Amino acid sequence: MAKELRINERLSLPLAEIELRTSRSSGPGGQHANVTASRVEAVFDVEASSALDERQRQRLRERLGPVVTAVAQDARGQARNRELALERLAAKLAAGLRVRRKRRPTRPTKASRQRRLDQKRRTGERKRTRRPPSFDE
Repeated sequence: MAKELRINERLSLPLAEIELRTSRSSGPGGQHANVTASRVEAVFDVEASSALDERQRQRLRERLGPVVTAVAQDARGQARNRELALERLAAKLAAGLRVRRKRRPTRPTKASRQRRLDQKRRTGERKRTRRPPSFDE
């Protein structure tokens, strides 16, 4: 079994930094669910992590908060729910670390301005035909 959780191509976290909590699931399983702790919660403390540099820590704190949690109770077995919880945690962390590109402002094209004016003209014409006729016409 892997000793670390792969977040993206440049970052992987040691599993020792991820706390796994188990509890009884409300998911499928019937009476089996009443006696088995199959729900898994993966908890990652951003502040206490030694695998993150300061920029990554700051980005995660701003976007996800100081503690990131992922829960899985979909499957009947604890082992599968553990895999699912770790996958979900990795996806959350990857999304939180992703650097968003700056938007480059653009102008409307000549064709789009023309379409807009044509649409306005058609709408005005439609409304004009709905009016009652005036006395001078």
